[in-house]
This record gives sequence, structure tokens and C-alpha cells, in this order.
Amino acid sequence: MRKAKSILHVNQHAVRANKKDGGNRPVITHKQRRMNNYGHTAEIAGPSILVYRPDKPLSCGARCWIETYADVTLR
Repeated sequence: MRKAKSILHVNQHAVRANKKDGGNRPVITHKQRRMNNYGHTAEIAGPSILVYRPDKPLSCGARCWIETYADVTLR
């Protein structure tokens, strides 16, 4: 059975909110299947690809993201 594809991107809303109020919200979003997990750092244990697609963003609005089938660890 093939592992599900993971997508990682930076949540710009959290970045702006942190800048505005000095917060420390996690800004890295890891999407896999129907789950979203959040962290401050992400370690990708294998091959990945960085995608920039301004003409066809993700449903969340991200125009640049990382795709991988490797294991991802968030901290």
C-alpha cells in the first residue's frame, strides 16, 4: 500500500498574526489526507518537491508548497 501524499506550506495568516501581536503560533501546516497538523519546524525524511503554482493555488490559498510521500515530523 502506498503512503499518502503530504503537503507542507507556510500559513501566512499565522505569520501576520504573530507579527501583529507578538504571538508564537505555529506557522507550518502539514496536510495529509483530511488532517492538518501544525508546527514550528518540519523534518522531511526522504525525497520531496517544492511546487510554485500561482495560477492554480491550493484550496487554502497557498501558491508555494512542498509535496512528499516521505515521513514528516513536526515540532
